[in-house]
Amino acid sequence: MPPRPAPPARLRGALSALLIVLACLLLPFGALAAWAAYGLADTGQYVSTMAPLADDPDVRDAVADTVGEGIMREVDVGLPMRGTVAPFVREAVRSFTQTRAFRLAWDAGNRATHDAVLRALQDEREEPVTVDLAPVTAQVKDQLTQDHVPLAARIPVQHTAVAVLPAAELDQLRKGFHVLEVAGFWLPVAAVVFAAGGIALAVRRRRAVTATALGTALGGGLLGLALSVGRRLTLADLPPDVSHPAAGAVYDALTSTLRTVSWLLLVLGLAVAALTWLGGRLRRRRPAEHEPVADTPGSASLTADSQSSDQNMTVT
Repeated sequence: MPPRPAPPARLRGALSALLIVLACLLLPFGALAAWAAYGLADTGQYVSTMAPLADDPDVRDAVADTVGEGIMREVDVGLPMRGTVAPFVREAVRSFTQTRAFRLAWDAGNRATHDAVLRALQDEREEPVTVDLAPVTAQVKDQLTQDHVPLAARIPVQHTAVAVLPAAELDQLRKGFHVLEVAGFWLPVAAVVFAAGGIALAVRRRRAVTATALGTALGGGLLGLALSVGRRLTLADLPPDVSHPAAGAVYDALTSTLRTVSWLLLVLGLAVAALTWLGGRLRRRRPAEHEPVADTPGSASLTADSQSSDQNMTVT
C-alpha cells in the first residue's frame, strides 16, 4: 500500500500558526482561571496569603476604624460622652491590632469567612452567607477592660450574624465558580496540547518554537498588565468610606501568585526564544566553517600545469 502523501507545506504552516496562536491566547486565561478555581478555593492557602496583612499598617488602621465605629454604635452613651470615649476606643483597638491575639483573631476570621463562602458556593441552599465575629469582639472587650477604658465592661458580646454575601447573588456566583473549576483545569491543558501540535506540524520547527516562546512571553506580559489595570479599577469602584490603601494591600496579597506566574511566563518565554535563536545561528555557522574551498578554473589550470611540470622533471 503506497504511503499517504504529506499535506502541503502551506497548509501545515497555516495550521501550525493557528494552533500556536490559540495556545498563546489560552495560556494567560488558563493561569487566571486556575488561580481563581484552585488558589482562592483552598482555605489553607487563602489564610496563609492573608496572614501577613495582619502586620500591614494600612490594614490595621482600617480595622481599628471599622471595629471602633462598630463598638461605639453598640455602646449606649450620650452624645457628649461619645465624643470623649471614641478616641480611647479607637486607640485601644489600634493597640490591640499590634498584639498576637489580633493575629490569631485575624486568621480565625479569615478562615471562618472563607469556609462560609466556600460552603455556600458548593451547596444549593439559597441562604445569605453570614459569619459570627463575636469572638473578635470579646477579645477587644478584654483588651479595653485591661486598659481601664471607661464603659468597656458594658460592651455587649452578642453572637450576631454578619452578612458576607446576600442570597440573591449566590446563584450567579455558583455558576461562575463552576465555570472556573472547569476552565482552570482544561484551559492550561488545551494550551499545552495546542502548542505541542503547532510545533509538531510546523515545517520549520525551530521558528515555531521561537514563535511559541515569544507568544508565551507576550501572554505573561499581558497578564501582568491586566492585574495592574484590575487593581486600578477595583480601587476606583470602592465606596468612599472604604480605605483604599488597605484594599490595595489586600488586592496585592491575593494576586501575588498571579504576578509571580506572569513574570515566570515572561522570563521563561524570552529565555527559550533567545536560546532557540542562538542555537539556530550556531547551527548555520558550523557548516560554513567546515565547508571545503571550491576549485576555481584558474586554480584548476595551475594544478594541471604543476602536475605536467612534475611529470617532465621525472622523465628527464
